[in-house]
Amino acid sequence: MSRFVRYASLTGYVELARSLGLEPARLLADEGLDIADLAEQDRWIPAVPVARLLERSAAESGVEDFAVRLSARRRLSALGPLSVVLREEPDLRSALDLLIRYEQAYSGVLDLRLVEADGLATVQVWLDFGAPVPTRQSVDLTIANLLGVLRALVRADWQPLSVVFAHGRPADLGFFRQAFGPGLRFDQPFTGVVMPAGDLDLPTVTADPALRSYTRRLLPAPRPATATAQVRSVVEVLLPAGRCSLAHVGRALHLPPRSLHRHLAEEGESFSAIVQEVRAQWAERYLATDAYSLTQIAHLLGFAAPSAFSVWFRGHFGTTATEWRQSARSAPASKSMLEDRFGDRG
Repeated sequence: MSRFVRYASLTGYVELARSLGLEPARLLADEGLDIADLAEQDRWIPAVPVARLLERSAAESGVEDFAVRLSARRRLSALGPLSVVLREEPDLRSALDLLIRYEQAYSGVLDLRLVEADGLATVQVWLDFGAPVPTRQSVDLTIANLLGVLRALVRADWQPLSVVFAHGRPADLGFFRQAFGPGLRFDQPFTGVVMPAGDLDLPTVTADPALRSYTRRLLPAPRPATATAQVRSVVEVLLPAGRCSLAHVGRALHLPPRSLHRHLAEEGESFSAIVQEVRAQWAERYLATDAYSLTQIAHLLGFAAPSAFSVWFRGHFGTTATEWRQSARSAPASKSMLEDRFGDRG
């Protein structure tokens, strides 16, 4: 399935590229993008070419922190209509809840997770492109944008306890320290922002309580909780334990397997299809992170042995997990090369 992002993700790209001696029009055209369309911030475009554009721009400029510099040119308004509602939320927790619930309104590749434990709150950032494309610049851009949003809401000098990255340490930490503060950690199992849990109660400096009832009307009605969504959540938890059966999931949801099967069928879904979708999503994420070996990934996805994972992966993706990981690490290939190798998954 093709995934999309808005042109707003490239806010400031032309100016930054030119300042570093690049030719933005050529780079954009090479990825099938038109420089004249950048003004249409709310227009949706395929996400993979944008990821390749950022990687190529960093490589050709020799600037490893290209995406971090790009984020500095972005404003809260780049979130589109959601920014109007976001600034009227009373505290950081409410704002994060809104960002998470409506993330598909401003990005088709983003999955934000808020995890609270041991007095800490961690906002994990996961990106799903559906293709083996290098994502380091996209990850850096997303985490820098997230931190920029949080600071715009609470205060400009707010610092998290740490910002962690799944990728390795850059050669020059100058712009990273400037953007993220001193608490930098690299080669971690995920990318995210870690803060004291108490910071979630920080009031937003932009909020006007009298306006909240009006701005909330700009949001679409929340989607009702579906059986599919509930099953997906439980499957994610049970897969690493190797106990992801219909019976185990039904027990977690207090439903007999027969009833759970019926609810999913009414939504046009099946339990096995959901398990495969969750496995595919997390396989891509784990393979993009060097912290996980193929053996660990096989375990986390609920396979009894690495060989079973290998057979499943080739059958699902048409290539091996090793080849996928190597493609995601290599320099960005042209669009035509990727389509020749992996086909059009749209």
